[in-house]
Order: sequence, then structure tokens, then C-alpha cells
Amino acid sequence: MSTTGLYQDQHLEINLPQAMVSVDEQRLILTRKEFELLAMLSANEGEILPRNVLLDRIWGYSEEIRTRTLDVHIRRLRKKLGLYGDSYIQTIFGVGYRFQRFREPRALISYQSPLFAATA
Repeated sequence: MSTTGLYQDQHLEINLPQAMVSVDEQRLILTRKEFELLAMLSANEGEILPRNVLLDRIWGYSEEIRTRTLDVHIRRLRKKLGLYGDSYIQTIFGVGYRFQRFREPRALISYQSPLFAATA
């Protein structure tokens, strides 16, 4: 996230001052909590944000409260982000979530082992 409050890559644009998010130039309709969650994750790009921190900062919940609210909101956000949802929002099992910049999948490089080379 830049100092102007704007995140942008080839698919996703997050504009914090205008509270707008678009994927492939199509504006998304997010709830206030979905937007706050995506904004917090993207502002801390590459960092793992623990569940308890997200629940405290977004919902004001203490560590004692057991809830699936965060997981439900993450699932909805991923769905709204479409094909890219799992690429942008990564689950760090047992810890929390991380926002990652989109990366195009690389082509697989085939490896020809001399042990398995066909003999003529």
C-alpha cells in the first residue's frame, strides 16, 4: 500500500480515501467490515496478521471471545475477489492471514533426468 492509500496491481485496485475496491476494473460492493479487513491486510502486505489482532482491530473483540466471524468475512472477501481471492489472501494455519501481491503462475519447467532418459 502506498503512502497515498492506494494499492494497485494488474488485477486489484484498493483506494482507501474513496473506500473503493475493483477487480479487473469492475467495482466490488463490500460491506464496511469487509473493506476494513481488506484495507488492514493490504496495508500490511506480506506480514502475517494474527487472528486475535484482526478480531481486536476490526471488531473490537477480545481474545476470550470465540467466533468464526473473521473466517466468514475472509471467505466472502475471497469470493468477491473472484479468481484471485486465494492468491491475495493467504491463510497461515493456526496463526492468521497474510495479504500477498498477485503473482502470475510460472510455467512448469520439465526436468529430464538422465536416469529416466529413453535409450535408443
